[in-house]
Amino acid sequence: MKKAVGWIVLILVIFYIGTNPGPAADIAQGIGNGVAQVFRNIGVFFSDLAS
Repeated sequence: MKKAVGWIVLILVIFYIGTNPGPAADIAQGIGNGVAQVFRNIGVFFSDLAS
């Protein structure tokens, strides 16, 4: 059952990206910026810790 739900969600995501590429790109860019910010903050933390 869990596997089937996972496949359905994956198919819906692919369908959404195919039919609405603009908003999907904005979402992907936002996620990428968030991940980059997390790694920047980790770098700042360790730099401050070493100082």
